[in-house]
Amino acid sequence: MTQTADADAPRASFLAEVKDAVTPRATLLVIGVIALQLLFIASYVGALHDPKPKDVPFGVVAPQAAAEQAVTRLGQIPGKPLDPRTVADAATARRQIMNRDIDGALVIDPSGTTDTLLVASGSGTVLANTLNALSAALEQSEGRTLRTIDVAPASAQDFDGLSSFYLVVGWCVGGYLAASILAISSGARPANPRRAVIRLAVMALIAIVGGLGGAVIIGPILGALPGSVCALWGLGALITFAVGAATLALQGIFGIVGIGLAILLIVIAGNPSAGGAFPLPMLPPFWKAIGPALPPGAGTWAARSIAYFKGNDITVSLLVLSAWAVVGSAVTLLAASLRRKRHAPPAEAAAPQVP
Repeated sequence: MTQTADADAPRASFLAEVKDAVTPRATLLVIGVIALQLLFIASYVGALHDPKPKDVPFGVVAPQAAAEQAVTRLGQIPGKPLDPRTVADAATARRQIMNRDIDGALVIDPSGTTDTLLVASGSGTVLANTLNALSAALEQSEGRTLRTIDVAPASAQDFDGLSSFYLVVGWCVGGYLAASILAISSGARPANPRRAVIRLAVMALIAIVGGLGGAVIIGPILGALPGSVCALWGLGALITFAVGAATLALQGIFGIVGIGLAILLIVIAGNPSAGGAFPLPMLPPFWKAIGPALPPGAGTWAARSIAYFKGNDITVSLLVLSAWAVVGSAVTLLAASLRRKRHAPPAEAAAPQVP
């Protein structure tokens, strides 16, 4: 019996060591990490493995009868890659492209055999090339030729129009990492509203510095993006603070798990749906729908508008980012206030009155 007990002792000791080393809380966190890992793979591959244009806003300029025929032909392309509509003239088509109402336009010359395609590679080189390929195939089938004019060309230093996307990703990373560090260094949940205000103030300072740094690097230093440095600075500060405030809010509600939820929203859901690698019209419906509502998507759209489209059509994106910032700040303060009330010491008993 003694020998059997001695033989079982190391086994019992090992199991006890495992239980001590891998706590139930650690086990749950590891399961959460595995879930995030699998969601990362599913989201990125699902969004980007087979990009196809779908319902791309596309203008047609031609005399009425020819325009209607062209719209019908373009609308009948298999897979419905284009959402064609007639446009009054070439100047209007250019203006709508610059306003980001449409992504391209075909200007048909009724007196000749050469038509003109207007595109904007600043909104994504892949989409511009796709529109060119679709239009060229249609023109060739009708014995016509095509020339292409880039109305808002991407910078020569901005390969595939990706610089704005990576700039925004950098600001987003700075936002949730800074908020995560504040949580790790002094507790995921702020002890009281005053601490929450301090964290938000620190986050605002980080956002200002990071926004300026990103704008200067992408513009004057690397020359990757044109556009106003001050406008990009303001955008970067807003993006960084919005993501940081959202991360602080999630931590205030869920504790350390909030960091994982921030990664789920910003990295796993937000980055592949941002329209960076492939513009929104080339993404599957789910990612196309959620992209503009998340900070990476709203930020990428606004950054490209600032760089290539004279700042047009950024109001909705700025409102989305502002909503993330305001709601994130409010939830952070509310969570800290509720936590303080839950952990407040009981009121002292009233002293007996002396007659």
